[in-house]
Amino acid sequence: MIDTQKDLESVCDRAKSASAIAIDTEFVWNRTYYPKLGVIQLGINENDCHLIDADAIVDLSALGSLISDPDIQKILHDAQQDLAIIRRVTGAFPRNIFDTRCAAGIAGIGSTCSLASLIEEILGVTLDKSETRTDWLKRPLTDEQIRYAIEDVSYLHATRALLTERIAKMGRSDWLVEELANYDEPHQYTERDPRLQYERVKGIGRSAPRDRAIARELAAWREDEARRRDRPRSHILTDEAILKLAKLAPKTIEDIKAVRGAGKRDLIAIQKHIQSGVEVPDADCPRRRRHKRLIDDDTFDKLLHKSMKVLRDQCELHGLDAPFVASRAEIRSLLYSFIEGIDEPLPIKQGWRANIAGKHIIELLLKAKIKTLK
Repeated sequence: MIDTQKDLESVCDRAKSASAIAIDTEFVWNRTYYPKLGVIQLGINENDCHLIDADAIVDLSALGSLISDPDIQKILHDAQQDLAIIRRVTGAFPRNIFDTRCAAGIAGIGSTCSLASLIEEILGVTLDKSETRTDWLKRPLTDEQIRYAIEDVSYLHATRALLTERIAKMGRSDWLVEELANYDEPHQYTERDPRLQYERVKGIGRSAPRDRAIARELAAWREDEARRRDRPRSHILTDEAILKLAKLAPKTIEDIKAVRGAGKRDLIAIQKHIQSGVEVPDADCPRRRRHKRLIDDDTFDKLLHKSMKVLRDQCELHGLDAPFVASRAEIRSLLYSFIEGIDEPLPIKQGWRANIAGKHIIELLLKAKIKTLK
């Protein structure tokens, strides 16, 4: 277990001579906004794996230099969350990433498979996953925890090699290059603008423009407070409370208190942000996208249903998971942008996804002869 700055720098210096390293993280996420990082696994090769005590080492910049080195490929499974955590604790932006989950999706194995199921599928090795929900902040680690953590990186090198070979045989190597390039984009690891968080409030899609304006103010304030206090959003203000407050726009503290989930600690702040939303000019209130001005709901829903069928049929033809190619929300956005005459740069319209499904959905929409705003 590496628990000193000197030992971390030493193993990271050795790792710099490798063309690829395997990375994983173990963390605890309970009653906090940010995950509490406990252990980082680093596999220089399948027989040279190390556990880094992230809770004991204050400065992890040596690891950051590896993560950001474009000449060393970093192998992870379901990489996005691990990389976001590492980015936050090291300050370094990831470069040259190989995500085995993403590669498994391209290889037709499945884009939602766990590391254990993927390794069993292509290597025939069964991992012991009994320590999945263990406390990674407790010290010392048990022998079972250590074995579990080491196994999570010791097979990643072989997994990458076999996936790369399989994808090449399928003629999809360019797909893999295209997908992995996305992990080099810094915006993948930056925190979402608090003023856009209202879009994720459950049920906001049915709200009126004024309600959405108030919800935007409350959700942005909640996001800032959750990050500052390192507490879950729902501990500050629930989605249900935001929707209720936005609809009622209560003016007094007593009226705010009556709303379930508003709590007692932040009543003055809540009152202030409700008022901010009330004062937003009508023209600046966020509105739902405007397909209703062009086609009725029934026609839109039928188009969405047909578009989703095209997506599923094309994915089945190529042995791909439909959600890996495009989500229902993205297909909905594709329909909105087509109807509104907007050239929105959606992934389904670009690269291999466009060839597999995007162009077929657009052909469907063109045949439907929908009147657009163009």
